[in-house]
Amino acid sequence: MLTTTDTVSPTGPLDSAVLRRAAAPLTVTVDDEARARIDRGRSFFRALRHGDGGEERRIYGADTGFGALVGYAGRGDEADQCDNTLAHLGAGQGPDLPHEIVRGALLLRTRSLAQGFSGVSAEVVERLAAMFATTFSPAVPRYGSVGASGDLIPLAYATQALRGRGHAYVDGRRMPAAEALAAAGLRPLALDGRDALALVNGTSVTTAALALARDAVRAAHRALTDLTCLLADLLGCDPGFLDEDLLRAYGHAGAVDVGARMRHTLSGVTPSGTRPLQEPYSIRCAPQLLGAAEDALRYVDGVVTADLGGVSDNPLFFPGDAGAGKVVHGGNFFGQPAAFAADLLASVTAQLGNLAERQLDLLVDPARNGGLPPMLATAPGLQHGLQGVQLATTAFVAEIRRAAAPAGMQSLPTNLHNQDVVPFGTQAALRSYDMAELLGLLCGSLALGLRQAVHVGARRPTASRCGELLDALVAAIPPVEPDRPLDADVRAATRLLVTGDRP
Repeated sequence: MLTTTDTVSPTGPLDSAVLRRAAAPLTVTVDDEARARIDRGRSFFRALRHGDGGEERRIYGADTGFGALVGYAGRGDEADQCDNTLAHLGAGQGPDLPHEIVRGALLLRTRSLAQGFSGVSAEVVERLAAMFATTFSPAVPRYGSVGASGDLIPLAYATQALRGRGHAYVDGRRMPAAEALAAAGLRPLALDGRDALALVNGTSVTTAALALARDAVRAAHRALTDLTCLLADLLGCDPGFLDEDLLRAYGHAGAVDVGARMRHTLSGVTPSGTRPLQEPYSIRCAPQLLGAAEDALRYVDGVVTADLGGVSDNPLFFPGDAGAGKVVHGGNFFGQPAAFAADLLASVTAQLGNLAERQLDLLVDPARNGGLPPMLATAPGLQHGLQGVQLATTAFVAEIRRAAAPAGMQSLPTNLHNQDVVPFGTQAALRSYDMAELLGLLCGSLALGLRQAVHVGARRPTASRCGELLDALVAAIPPVEPDRPLDADVRAATRLLVTGDRP
């Protein structure tokens, strides 16, 4: 089994924490058990390919054309068949994908191949594993995958870079791939057709992007849950909207669990007694909204876990015992689960973004913020406080909403109708990855507003945990007086909320 120095179980699937750490150098090893499985699968492939036992089987990609051209013979030379696999897939366009997605995808590809079902050579897996000890990262264009026969085009660019073709990065510098391999102390991969097809015929880019996006949205969800508590405390809200019996009667597990977390965070809060009987929905209905998001995220969690632990390739080889093995041509490269999950994640991200933007709007409005100055400016008119930040959050929400249209049902036939239904999971996952970044900035913007609110007259939090969160924000961000550009402050607040140490 593929193992890394960061995994707890040497036999279990990867988790997204290891996937994130793969952006930097990481020790990856292939143990004896995994090597034996890989060798067994390779021997079985060879036996089928070369007719050992008197029977030679047709194997897709090993001796055939690809996709719609499967009915035609492939190239006879095995190394030449590798080129036949990869060359025509060099049709991607657009900016390079982030390193954490590319290296995460290759870690997933390595793990999938290490299960022994793909018929690849052990050297391919071992050489992939060795790459992770370096900063080598293939240059992979964003656009070109439909996620139906795996992430063919992006993974082809990654594979070509590992062969010394195209471009790659070392220590963050982009250069010709052959130079990058030499700089990283790596040798170009030598592949046959089966190796090459196994490297590209999986949903690893989609899965990596989805897993990373899910982690970012989960971090923002946790941050927004805590910021909602801080907002309620600063305004002096009555915490009755979090009543345990109330939320249990609602009947949704996510709301019950989020409400329990919020009650814990607001433990010790003292209502001001000056607020309306019922708060605006951005406060009063927060446990229901955040709870529904939690329920949805749990579904996404299940898809991510399955994809991180699954094998995506075609065909798959099952050696069996006593000659009872089989090669199966099927569709384990079809990224529909990730597409549905990424679309759901996009909906969650959009509504969490709406909540953060509406809470900031409430906070800067003197008609609703308990009498604090407009835009939380220390001298309105002479200073403008959070006015620019609020304008930016409106733009962020608009961008998130524009991107939230479902991708997983927008099937378009392609490849001479060989791929007559496609999931567009790659687009869905990459879109969710981008949206998650904007959601983090919305949380950072709200946090900046809460920090500024205390500076211009809001009360000190009465719940100790809310006080600790505010103190962390105050330590990281100076008050806005006089006006200054606040872009870096929003990013600092975002880092504190989603990655930094805090209560």
